[in-house]
Amino acid sequence: IDVYILDDNISLRNKEKIRLSINPEIISLTWLKIKSLLPPGVTIPIDNTAFPLTCYYRIFAPYALPKEAKRVIYLDVDMIVLEDISKLWYTDMGEYLFAAVQDLQLTVSCSWGGIPNYKELGIPADTKYFNSGVMVINIEKWRAENVTSRVIKFMHENIKFVNYADQYGLNGVLYNQWFPLDPNWNWFVHFENKSPYLIHFLDVKPIFKSYRSKPEFKDVFYHYLKLTAWKEYKPVNHYNRLFKKAYTKFKKKSLQLFS
Repeated sequence: IDVYILDDNISLRNKEKIRLSINPEIISLTWLKIKSLLPPGVTIPIDNTAFPLTCYYRIFAPYALPKEAKRVIYLDVDMIVLEDISKLWYTDMGEYLFAAVQDLQLTVSCSWGGIPNYKELGIPADTKYFNSGVMVINIEKWRAENVTSRVIKFMHENIKFVNYADQYGLNGVLYNQWFPLDPNWNWFVHFENKSPYLIHFLDVKPIFKSYRSKPEFKDVFYHYLKLTAWKEYKPVNHYNRLFKKAYTKFKKKSLQLFS
């Protein structure tokens, strides 16, 4: 398995821990420096959410992979794969651009999420809304259809409506171009499931004492963590999380003021 990690100044210490935590006979690691992914003249949209700017870099990933690559599975970092990932790799997407799982918002017209300005954009209210944490991408089609530039342009033009970072832009531009995956491939830990294929720690992560989703998934997290170089890790205070979110918003506001 060839694994490419989007590297947002990950420390050498943590990189070494990751290296020690994998089986090199099965997994090869490549670090992709985030700044190297940005084409000249392209700027990341500065929204008003608490999501880190690194969220946007996933849409550049297809351009950072070898030219001969035909497909890539993108995964958020807050996930655990429990099923043979080759089953996801060989998903038959037909002519679709990519495959994803429908999100908690369900449709673009969801009152607490979705796409706030879907009416103005001419998107039907019952259009399904996907979660961008897991995407199986047809790289050739992505590049041929200039998806990254289209999404970035869309985000800049609709920045005041952005609610879930790049996920807003991806759904706004590609709302009718994705293949729906089995929800088990992006199972949200808010809900009970005895045999999910991949679990996604939305909201508060189990590294914090304030974790509030299903406890059985926290147990799964620490089971696997103990098999890594982080086996001595203990949950930290909730204030660490709040500080990081506040810092992210402050950083974005500073960029808005001085850009």
